[in-house]
Amino acid sequence: MTTAPARTAEVAGSFLRLGLTSFGGPVAHLGYFRETFVGRRSWLDDREYADLVALCQMLPGPASSQVGMGLGLRRAGLPGLAAAWISFTLPSAILLTLFALGLSAFGDLGDAGWLLGLKAAAVAVVAGAVQSMAKTLTPDARRASIAAAALILMLIIPNSIVPTALVQIVAIVLGGVLGLVWLKRPHKGEKDRESPAEATAPDTATTAVGSHAPGACVGSRGARRLGVAALIAFAALLFGLPALTAATGDATIRLIDIFYRAGALVFGGGHVVLPLLEAELVPIGLVDHDTFLAGYGAAQAVPGPLFTFAAFLGASMTTGPSGILGAGIALLAIFLPAGLLVIGILPFWERLRAWEPATAALTGVNAAVVGLLGAALYDPVFVEGITSPATLALAVAAFIAGTMWKVPAWATVIGAGVLGWLLL
Repeated sequence: MTTAPARTAEVAGSFLRLGLTSFGGPVAHLGYFRETFVGRRSWLDDREYADLVALCQMLPGPASSQVGMGLGLRRAGLPGLAAAWISFTLPSAILLTLFALGLSAFGDLGDAGWLLGLKAAAVAVVAGAVQSMAKTLTPDARRASIAAAALILMLIIPNSIVPTALVQIVAIVLGGVLGLVWLKRPHKGEKDRESPAEATAPDTATTAVGSHAPGACVGSRGARRLGVAALIAFAALLFGLPALTAATGDATIRLIDIFYRAGALVFGGGHVVLPLLEAELVPIGLVDHDTFLAGYGAAQAVPGPLFTFAAFLGASMTTGPSGILGAGIALLAIFLPAGLLVIGILPFWERLRAWEPATAALTGVNAAVVGLLGAALYDPVFVEGITSPATLALAVAAFIAGTMWKVPAWATVIGAGVLGWLLL
């Protein structure tokens, strides 16, 4: 039997590789996660993965990082959650902190060939994830129709009219409602077979906290108590930090408050949090406007979650904690709400999935997630990644390498980056 430290080390190693190679933004990250933990490691199946993605899409904060935290929590409990977050986040956080400390040594990376190659590889990875998930989660006309409805909803409603994050939530809710109405019980010929992983998986609803089975600290009574405590802490910090900042005027508490609120109140991931952070930091002179824009450009060129832009901003602060200390404080503060929400919600989410009406709704939600990923495959992944015939050719080659020749995602990404550097 695998020991708890061994599983935690396994989580850390897996996510460190992803943290070093996962370019392309949150949607691409979900593709990398699916390929690694569903396709190759079989930590969970497509249905469970889609459930976790759907949950994290409905929570504020960085969805891909929360999915990673949830995967780590399922695999190795709280140490696994911490290992997944640290390993996935640290590479890009270190790069952006170093960039902030030596900004003048770097130029514009927007047209770098290797970066264009990495964006093209992201198209291939996401396309492979959508294809694979569609086979499992939308195998019949009703579920395919739910996925199509979600995709159409995402593509026809402009972000200028309704924020993308709100449309995502509406699409997920619509998928759940349609699932509840259409998918109350399996139709003839459509019943999903139990996978070997499901047949042998431990009953997480009865696993005790502190046990070392996969899924520990997710469904037990102790986990639910811990979840309630995490949700209380989330709310207490959200409302208490502004009051504490106003009462003390302390620069460190102010820094924590700014980044904690950004992580706690923003739906839709890194691109949505950027304007909020700019409004909080630039007008009062905590970060120079040109510095902010330079850091945003650099954040597009590093792997891992875009929320690690917080490390760059923390290191670039003109007053209060700055440098490495500022980077660490900002990074912890912006991701802390995500961790508290995953710990708080996931134990109840696992229990809810066992309720029959909820299962029907989740089946519809799973189909809607396929539609959301399909829409995101077009915009922003394809729109930003395919900028020339050469990048399209590179994306097609990467797709064939990953889906047909089973080349690991990290190798596909690195190879695309090298070819982009040589050819683009």
